[in-house]
Amino acid sequence: MSGKQIVEREHWGGNLGFILASAGSAIGLGNIWKFPYITGENGGGAFVLIYLACILIIGLPVMICEITLGRNTQQNPFGAFRQLAPNASRSTSSFGILFLLLACGLLCFGRFGLSGIFFLLGIGGLYYGWAVIGLVCVFTPVVIMSYYGTVGGWTIAYFFKGITLNLDFTTVEAASQTFNSLSSDAFWPVFFQLSFMLFTGAVVWFGIRNGIELASKFLLPLLLVLLLILVMRSLTLDGAREGVRFLLSPDFSKLTPNGVLIALGHAFFSLSLGMGAMITYGSYFERTKNIFSASAYIVFLDTLIAMIAGLAIFPAVFAMKMNPECGPGLVFQIMPITFNLIGDHLGWLWSSIFFLLLIIAALTSSISMLEVCTAYLMDEFKIKRHVAVLWTTIVVSIAGVVCTLSVDNWDRFTWLQNAIIWAFGSANDSAFAMADTFSSNYLLPLGGLGIAVFVGWIWGTRFAIDEIRKGGQQVPDANFFVLLAGLKDDPITQAKPHIFTLAIIWGIFVRFVSPVGIIVAFLNSIGWLHF
Repeated sequence: MSGKQIVEREHWGGNLGFILASAGSAIGLGNIWKFPYITGENGGGAFVLIYLACILIIGLPVMICEITLGRNTQQNPFGAFRQLAPNASRSTSSFGILFLLLACGLLCFGRFGLSGIFFLLGIGGLYYGWAVIGLVCVFTPVVIMSYYGTVGGWTIAYFFKGITLNLDFTTVEAASQTFNSLSSDAFWPVFFQLSFMLFTGAVVWFGIRNGIELASKFLLPLLLVLLLILVMRSLTLDGAREGVRFLLSPDFSKLTPNGVLIALGHAFFSLSLGMGAMITYGSYFERTKNIFSASAYIVFLDTLIAMIAGLAIFPAVFAMKMNPECGPGLVFQIMPITFNLIGDHLGWLWSSIFFLLLIIAALTSSISMLEVCTAYLMDEFKIKRHVAVLWTTIVVSIAGVVCTLSVDNWDRFTWLQNAIIWAFGSANDSAFAMADTFSSNYLLPLGGLGIAVFVGWIWGTRFAIDEIRKGGQQVPDANFFVLLAGLKDDPITQAKPHIFTLAIIWGIFVRFVSPVGIIVAFLNSIGWLHF
């Protein structure tokens, strides 16, 4: 086709670059914003223990699936599924027909929006087969970035407010007024949202080694250093011990069954799973590298940052007698108040450092999401990276402007509101909130479940393990308990037959445990499962 150019695929400069970039993708606003406040809402230390367990039994196995899919095919999410399952199968055809029947039924009841979604899934299943999951993984980052850029813009605005001494409020009322004033403005939120997307696009523009890898090697260490500065300041406050105890001392009397489900859902979503980011990053990962160890490092860094963020936030919150259960307002309202109440006249500095942290966390995640869409355009349409980045950034930025301007006032987009009411029956939330709900509650679980089922049952764990072994030496076949005991190189122990190898444990989790966990988290997120 004229105008198309074949582009040679890039690869990471080294193992460290891949780990830091992937960890940066996982370490987003969820670690520094969402993890602390949901921990506060669900009892502290006991919730943390459940969260860590869910990371290991749900998050890590699916992450290994995604990286393996990407490295084996050297393709974007859609291309990966299409390459491994190029034709529609009996299972996808059955699901396609079922979805089309559901679409017809919903249409009869006037549910035009849901009918359209099921119609598209049905046609996709019949035409693309399992590759429709890859399309979902490509579409999901577009939806997420449309509102993620809005939050990223807010963090930039609050950073500048901090360094210009405009976050000097000490009451919740003043904090709420400041945030409402920003979100309702018609210019500055859009300006900062577009600035955030410009930074994101600029990094992706320069490619894997000179853009994403280079930025990750700078941003991730900077993020850790800034976090440690806040931790040291928080831990030196009078009363900080109560915050540490709240975070690290399990009190299972405060943990509810719904808290367990929330931990399960957050463990999956906090690792950037189900959106194709790890498939895309895995496609740049050389076959001489170890997928098992790289995945473990990524999960470790993601969890470490979340825990350090908790140590930076809760000691200060408790020391200043603030409420740790205040929900999403913990970041933009409670934390500036907390820093101002410390009393060392440096509240502006601590606030500035904190929001710089949020900018970095948001940026590293948005980079990976933009790369998913960029890789799709490059692989499927054979266009240059610069052109793909330009188009993707423009589309996502336009959607982001709609989300940003709708946060406070739907009336700016009456036509859109009316269209959503016609399609779905109501539009009580803003476009921002609806994009968040649609991606978190529906798209991410669908993508994650599809990936786990595809690797476990369709492509097959046997072929996946063959790919993992190419860079893992004998690690997949090592006995789990032998590794824990530190006897990996003991010849007598290794000579005995083993049952609980890492490969076997991973296969069991991918085929059974992870899919069930994702389904349970999904049912809870949409409100169908409560205790």
